[in-house]
Amino acid sequence: MGKKVLFINQEITPYVPESEMSLMGNLMPLKMQESGFEIRTFMPKWGTINERRGQLHEVIRLSGMNMIIDDTDHPLIIKVASIPQSRIQVYFIDNEDYFQKRKTTVDEQGDEYADNGERAIFFARGVLETVKKLRWAPDIIHCQGWMSAVIPFYVKTAYREEPQFENTKVITSLFSEQPKDDFGTKFKEILEFREAKSDMLTKYDEIFDFIELGKLAIDYSDGIVKTSNDVNTELLNYAEKNDKSILTHPAEEQITDTYTDFYNKLIGE
Repeated sequence: MGKKVLFINQEITPYVPESEMSLMGNLMPLKMQESGFEIRTFMPKWGTINERRGQLHEVIRLSGMNMIIDDTDHPLIIKVASIPQSRIQVYFIDNEDYFQKRKTTVDEQGDEYADNGERAIFFARGVLETVKKLRWAPDIIHCQGWMSAVIPFYVKTAYREEPQFENTKVITSLFSEQPKDDFGTKFKEILEFREAKSDMLTKYDEIFDFIELGKLAIDYSDGIVKTSNDVNTELLNYAEKNDKSILTHPAEEQITDTYTDFYNKLIGE
């Protein structure tokens, strides 16, 4: 039986416009499935996604959970669709407050949403709770895009004793895209959940920005991917200083072999 890989993506084509991140969000699950891995793929249900054109439909048995973020209940809605060319199934994390009637990480004027940090927390918890409901235990969780950056922290703290995640290795891919605004003074407090305590975050600056978020992801990841030469140098240096296994993303024809070796090395095979 093939090893299981959970891809948690910020962007996937064709649901959002083509970019370095969205193209890789499409390509990586396909390549690893062709290589014999069993995969699941998640992304946010951004408000720009045309549900009719993308043939999204709600999965009632997975929807309906309420998640408390910053003392407010937010219902979790799960939708699913298949990428037309590859038939790769994608699960979408949706919520009326955080995703519907909005664009992606920036608004119509190009300004970043002030609650992007909360949205990332909701997305992370929504993915992990849905995977639990699917009764699917990933060997590898591969996070692509800063919107998934709190996943490693949660997997190694709040979810570490869940049978599905107790042996899971986590990989974070670093991309060139980075938000300019910080995530507010309450981010550490809002991040608290179960065993994920804010006192675990004292090493990070009080104002959580992209660099601090990246450091958090690196600290709780088992492997790091450098996707291009434009990745933030400070974060790459931080990963090297902390002795993380770092992979430089290869040419497309080498993806299958390179990542198979990287995954197996982390799993210990």
